[in-house]
Amino acid sequence: MVTRLPSLLAASFRLAWQADRGAARTVLAAEVGRGAAQAVSLLAVNSVLGRVMASGPVEDRLRGAVPALATVAAVTLLATLLRATSTYAIGRLEPKVERVATELYLERAAGVELAAIEDDAFHKLLDTAQYGATSARRMLSVATRVVNAMISLVAAAGVLTVLHPALLPLLVTMTLPSAWSALTNARRRYESFHAWVQHARAARLISGLLTEPAAAPEIRVHGVGPFLLRHFRSMSKTAEVEQARLARLTARTGLIAAAWTGLATVATYATLGGLLLGGAMALSVAGTAVIAIRTGSASLDTLVLAVNALHEEALFVGDLQRLFDEAERRTIPEGGDPLPEEPREIRFENVTFTYPGTSARPALDDVTLSLPLGRIVALVGENGSGKTTLVKLLAGLYAPDGGRILWDDVDAGHADRRQLAERIAMVAQDFKRWPFTARVNVAVGRASAPLTDERLASSVAEAGAEDVVEDLPRGLDTLLGRGFSGGHELSGGQWQRLGIARAAYRRGRILIVDEPTAALDARAELEVFEKIRALAGTGQTVILITHRLASVRHADLVHVLEQGRLVESGTPDELLATGGVYAELYSLQAEQFTKKVPAPKAG
Repeated sequence: MVTRLPSLLAASFRLAWQADRGAARTVLAAEVGRGAAQAVSLLAVNSVLGRVMASGPVEDRLRGAVPALATVAAVTLLATLLRATSTYAIGRLEPKVERVATELYLERAAGVELAAIEDDAFHKLLDTAQYGATSARRMLSVATRVVNAMISLVAAAGVLTVLHPALLPLLVTMTLPSAWSALTNARRRYESFHAWVQHARAARLISGLLTEPAAAPEIRVHGVGPFLLRHFRSMSKTAEVEQARLARLTARTGLIAAAWTGLATVATYATLGGLLLGGAMALSVAGTAVIAIRTGSASLDTLVLAVNALHEEALFVGDLQRLFDEAERRTIPEGGDPLPEEPREIRFENVTFTYPGTSARPALDDVTLSLPLGRIVALVGENGSGKTTLVKLLAGLYAPDGGRILWDDVDAGHADRRQLAERIAMVAQDFKRWPFTARVNVAVGRASAPLTDERLASSVAEAGAEDVVEDLPRGLDTLLGRGFSGGHELSGGQWQRLGIARAAYRRGRILIVDEPTAALDARAELEVFEKIRALAGTGQTVILITHRLASVRHADLVHVLEQGRLVESGTPDELLATGGVYAELYSLQAEQFTKKVPAPKAG
């Protein structure tokens, strides 16, 4: 702990300096001033005791002590003012430090590859590092206590050394037990936190499920509440056992430390008494020594506890720093080869990809296909065939394990990823329903673009979402989140239209739509596909994923995937004529509409 103290104080000061340099200077100056004032006060007290206990008339002794008493009063007033100044500056600093640390945490988390977010180990680091910002805030006030206690201790130790050298090591011996106790308990708490952090997150998740609106209907209809409560109770009881273990160890450690401290205190005052009785120390000096011992002991206790608290908070700030380092390693790279301004096609060449952390078959296995730009290209196949994985690789969310994705002759693996993302607009199956207004839910498709009513209106019209907006209580300014005051909830189909409007607002050259009509009725589905065909008519490329093969009839090209492999490619008519997988799936769906349902037998 002692060897890490300079680095811990430096880390605290760096955070404060980054947040508010003026306030950081004020805190440092005020705390150094407070420590110096305490040293002067102790020396002045020694002078007062020396004057009062000297020989001569009482009036002369008291008169001689007045200057020293005035010094004590002035220094006490100064220390009070410095303390108030430090408190004010820390009050300004703490929220700024927490904000800066939180912003850095969120910035790093938002900038990493998708594979990192989905990685268990990295997500555990996110869980632990999220406490680093709060710890960074607490480090400030703790660090000021450390600085003040160090200066006070140096002052008291200096006085004791001058009075008698034997008193200083006894003072240290009095405080070592509390240092050992505090460090031991802090280490246990930190190790327990790391071992149980995911358990705690799971308990919070279960408790959140009991109150979230999305789960409320099923909880009530299926009676899931008691089931979730049983799991929450079981997890809470397990956590209680761990807390009881820590409390038992803390109590035992505290008893040992208290016994040790008691023996050291007795030895210290016995030594002081022996020096006094043996004539090695005057009574006034002994009085000053008692004050110095009490001041030094209190300062050392404060120092040990504060350094321990600083060390404990620094462990969590260390987790935050580890997140920064790991996020830096896994961040989305900047720069790269420029993409062609007007590419003719995107080509997958022998692309293979397996999701990290899985030992299953590849999601894509040696796939070679072409996506001509300015056309409607449909990806067809059963669930798990690799359609969604393919478009995620196209959008740069993952990098292939093998093979290349070429924009004309430019390898996407070496291209500027941010430029690639600029070209893409996506309506995913599970697109995010942001708890903001309808206006923001559309405009977030291109948050960097100026928000204009014209662009909003055209995007809503392109998605056929005018009726959705008109039905909202406050139009585009309606908050979409029933859990908030004035909030409104949309149906699945309405959300889907808003999601398409979001993609239209983005104005990406390539529009990826994954099951765009899954929540729409037949009439709305027809309208949406008409809108999609209209977008392709303006030269925009549409990559369409859908299970409804009747909607694919207007595609310019269809790629059929099966278990991660490309099995067929061609126009819809060509694929129907060859009688392969596409034709089989098409026939199965068509039978659902043409097959006659037998009339029920008369009873």
